[in-house]
Amino acid sequence: MENNKVAISMEQQFGEVIDIILQHKGRASRAVNNELLFTAWYVGGYVSAKLKSEEWGSKVVTQLSEYIRSQRPDIKGYSRRSIYNMVMFYDEYSSETFCATVEKYLNLEFVRPTTAQIEASQPTQETAVIVQTASAQLVQPTSGQMPQILELTTLSNHIEILCRCKSTEERMFYILYANKEHLSFKEMQRCISNQTYTALLSSKDNMSKGLLNTYPNAPIMFKDTLFVDFLNLPKKHSESKLRKGLVEHMKQFILELGKDFIFMDQEYRLNIGASTFKADLLFFHRGLQALVAVELKKTKFHPRDLGQLEFYLEALDRDVKRSNENPSIGIILCPEADKVVVEYAMSRSMSPTMIAEYKRILIPQERMQQQLNEFCNLFLDKD
Repeated sequence: MENNKVAISMEQQFGEVIDIILQHKGRASRAVNNELLFTAWYVGGYVSAKLKSEEWGSKVVTQLSEYIRSQRPDIKGYSRRSIYNMVMFYDEYSSETFCATVEKYLNLEFVRPTTAQIEASQPTQETAVIVQTASAQLVQPTSGQMPQILELTTLSNHIEILCRCKSTEERMFYILYANKEHLSFKEMQRCISNQTYTALLSSKDNMSKGLLNTYPNAPIMFKDTLFVDFLNLPKKHSESKLRKGLVEHMKQFILELGKDFIFMDQEYRLNIGASTFKADLLFFHRGLQALVAVELKKTKFHPRDLGQLEFYLEALDRDVKRSNENPSIGIILCPEADKVVVEYAMSRSMSPTMIAEYKRILIPQERMQQQLNEFCNLFLDKD
């Protein structure tokens, strides 16, 4: 017995060592990323100033790239296109429009000054960055500094965001979302292609009063539209084929849902009385500390679907949910839903439920400032 206690104690201590290693490994990765960002910022600023003063033209940028390659072949990543990407990185993120957007949506305690750890020639153009004063932290113009918000994701993600997103609100959203979900470059590409900005920040008439009351942040945590193009579903398909496809491509599906979702089981058995029922997909949401049941439908949403889901949630709360967990959440995932019918169905439902649509193709983008503001507040509240 004593040996077992010693073994457990040693395992805990070893685990603490692993935590220390991972903590410092993460710091090292962030430090490397920050230096890459600073380098791009200062190189971009330097070249931008030369171009704007007409001291340089595009031909000179090409010559610069060739010079770096010939003189220092060990320095990679400075092709003509890469240098222009750095100029774009500097110009767009030093603009008054972007900095004003950051100031508008992010509270002033979040944005702190960022100063480079490398020595470089300071660009002549004045840039707007976030600096700290004695009373508050404000976005003010100064030269040579980079807004701290840029440190939240990688340079490759920033370039993807800059190239594919048009509005400053949308760009800021994806910077925050990339940090929140720890998105890799490929994951960022997919999120932009699948219009996560629109899916997360659109109107949420598809959520019940019970969900909104129990989880006030639900509108900016759950998408109302999920893209399942990775399944290559035919127009006509069964619920079984949809479920099996989602399970087989769970990594992609989790990215669509959000990385806080942990997949637990498919066709989860609920034994109630003398009967057995099966919930299509069961997840656990780490952020909300709640079970999430997803019911799949191959046809347009019908109000009777809601009754079935609420029945499953009652069973989960009574028989499966642990005492330290929050009330279970239910999602009906269907190919189509009449917005008026959904609004009627949701208006009296006190269970934490919502209706989401799955699409095989993309839908047009929209801009939603109020919901973006709520998303930013959620992001700030995590600290």
